[in-house]
Amino acid sequence: MMNRNDVKILAFYLPQFHRIPENDAWWGEGFTDWVNVKKAVPLFAGHQQPREPENDNYYDLADPDVLRQQMRRARENGIYGFCYYHYWFNGKLLLQKPLEQMLHIKEKLPFCFCWANEPWARTWDGQNKNILMPQYYGTETEWETHFQYLLPFFTDNAYIRKDGKPMLVLYRTNDIPNCEEMINYLDRRCKESGLGGLYLVEERNSFQKDFCCSNANAILDFEPMYTLNHDRTIMRRAIDKLESFLFNRATGNHMLIYHYDHIWKRMIRRKQSLVHGRAVFRGAFVDWDNTARKGKNGLVINGASPEKFKKFLSAQICNARAENSEYIFINAWNEWAEGTYLEPDKQNGSAYLDAIRDLMC
Repeated sequence: MMNRNDVKILAFYLPQFHRIPENDAWWGEGFTDWVNVKKAVPLFAGHQQPREPENDNYYDLADPDVLRQQMRRARENGIYGFCYYHYWFNGKLLLQKPLEQMLHIKEKLPFCFCWANEPWARTWDGQNKNILMPQYYGTETEWETHFQYLLPFFTDNAYIRKDGKPMLVLYRTNDIPNCEEMINYLDRRCKESGLGGLYLVEERNSFQKDFCCSNANAILDFEPMYTLNHDRTIMRRAIDKLESFLFNRATGNHMLIYHYDHIWKRMIRRKQSLVHGRAVFRGAFVDWDNTARKGKNGLVINGASPEKFKKFLSAQICNARAENSEYIFINAWNEWAEGTYLEPDKQNGSAYLDAIRDLMC
């Protein structure tokens, strides 16, 4: 049985908040997700929009000092590490600058990568329509190029290893042709580079209900999307649909509306254990409201508070301990335009970070 301090909190991290030429071309000069965050408006009574960072801290991740400050604050509040989103499109990189700068920071926070292998769409949903940047995977030649890019990160002392192997999260394995062959190739190249192999974690999320690759080592529940899409009762789905319908008729919106407590309780009650020999890492989430990106067509989870988050996360930590599971992945450190972030804001200050500190320190 693990001690609570053996359960490690990893927060997903969006390296988006800096200018890149592609976003300038697609969305206008100077675009970052802060543009979406700032333009959000309340769409119903009591709607918390816009989400405003504490002290108007609309930071620029092109400045490595910002990342240093974030890592320090995360460490001080009991977060073990960041799981950075990595964007690779068959050799084309996007949003890589903060991660490449992070590699050269001394005393960095432990980290791993989540290859967010979905096409970039104008609709912000990873769907195969209105594509801005398509996703291709190639064969061994392209896999080798990808491996060579990842190798300096994998060999960094701060890179997170499981069973001695660098841990890589894959967002959508079901989208990758020859995925098992690709994983085997990367695993072999890691071994040949003295890394012991690759520890591959598949996600269960909106797009993927179960594991796809027989040679993956573990499964991760990406929340709240896994629960919303794949683990609600028929009765709960019917109630949610009716409540969304009545809400939208009253407000003139076209939203999906859910209850924070219902989702978290479903997550906590889910029985987890090894899945066909694979470890299962539980997920967590802070809040959710993506109307900053999607306006009246957004998805909103009502009822979040730091007090509830602390209570539910405590129960999830107890679950992880009972299952001898090492990691809990929280969505997210800084997904401001999706309304799920641990960073301090004007509404709650540092209360969400304080909750983690109280549980983990």
